[in-house]
Amino acid sequence: MTAAGGRTRDAIVTAALELFREHGFERTTMRAVADRAGVSVGNAYYYFSSKDELVQGFYDQLVAEHRALALPELPGRPDLADRLGRTVRAWITVAEPYRGFAGRFFAVAAQPDNPLSPFGPEAGPARQATVDLYRQVLDGAAGDVDPELARELPELLWLYHLGVVLFWVHDRSPGAARTQLLVDRTVPMVTRLVRLSRLPVLRPLGHQVVGLLRELRA
Repeated sequence: MTAAGGRTRDAIVTAALELFREHGFERTTMRAVADRAGVSVGNAYYYFSSKDELVQGFYDQLVAEHRALALPELPGRPDLADRLGRTVRAWITVAEPYRGFAGRFFAVAAQPDNPLSPFGPEAGPARQATVDLYRQVLDGAAGDVDPELARELPELLWLYHLGVVLFWVHDRSPGAARTQLLVDRTVPMVTRLVRLSRLPVLRPLGHQVVGLLRELRA
């Protein structure tokens, strides 16, 4: 995609998200999105074949905003729990303005046969960008991790991230307070399990988790 094409695509996504916030997902039409973005309807359909396909544009933008907010928080912070907590809370911060309609988006993607599933090929770049973010969270943390587990841990943290997202979608507390509480309570548990994976008595269990992940991926 050319730089101009990328800007047009971003403008369409931005316009769609504005309209979804103002009028809701169901009441927003592709024509309205095109008008708001300043492009023709045909041009809008060139980048997104349907309104549901804008879900992927939403994911891509959310991932970019998440990385932009989280990465500057990591330098100079060697504690894994601190790094992980800040990264997950950064996602809650960037996602919160979209909570009014994000449930509809995630419901679309949750359908097992939907190509926009977070596990599907279309979501590959956004998924990989998030996995890479969690790899950077781990790379800058002090302390050793079992090498076998370390190779798969970024993806395991992405799965943990998806669990937080699912909880957030159903959280109706002000400011996603219950999701914040979930993160506060579970991040220490996750990081403690990561650290304990180095112990000889728990290393076989970690290897079993890694083996299961590889089997499921295959």
